[in-house]
Amino acid sequence: MNKKLAAAASCCAVLMLVLSGCGDDGENKTDAWAKKVCDGWQPNLKKIEDANAEIKRVSTADTKSEDVQKTDSAAFQQISDAYKSMAESLTQAGAPPVKNGEATQSAAADGFNTSSKAYADLKAKMDALDPKDQRKFADDLKPIAEGLKDAAKGAEEASEKLKSGGVSKAMNAQKGCQMTVPAPSKS
Repeated sequence: MNKKLAAAASCCAVLMLVLSGCGDDGENKTDAWAKKVCDGWQPNLKKIEDANAEIKRVSTADTKSEDVQKTDSAAFQQISDAYKSMAESLTQAGAPPVKNGEATQSAAADGFNTSSKAYADLKAKMDALDPKDQRKFADDLKPIAEGLKDAAKGAEEASEKLKSGGVSKAMNAQKGCQMTVPAPSKS
């Protein structure tokens, strides 16, 4: 079961790469806006990447339930905080200088905030588990693992909104919006 949790977490990290795609806005204003956003995102993307690596690290069958609970809870909080901060960076940058920029910005920020709340909810569910009975803990972990995909939907929708809003090319060119993603675990 822990391998499913790690695989799902690795998939969540891939969401941030959804911004790849073609855009034809090469204007300096869009590039400057993207730099402002991506510079704010860089530490948060690293936090998400690190949190997913920790979830994967404790996903082995021989990891104690207490360690899984402690690590996953901290990772969920870290991801929640990172998405919240990404929404704030997006809001602080102002609307992108593209058609329907305000709507694009607002929808994307809402998506990141939705994922932030969903990861906070997963943390609360993880904290409520009883790790003393390893079998019961593993059974109770299943709905949390299944909830990872739903938790990431807001961030995925935010990325898609930015992509369709005409800022993906400018964002992809910024180092701050790029991250390395480990290969998904085979389970």
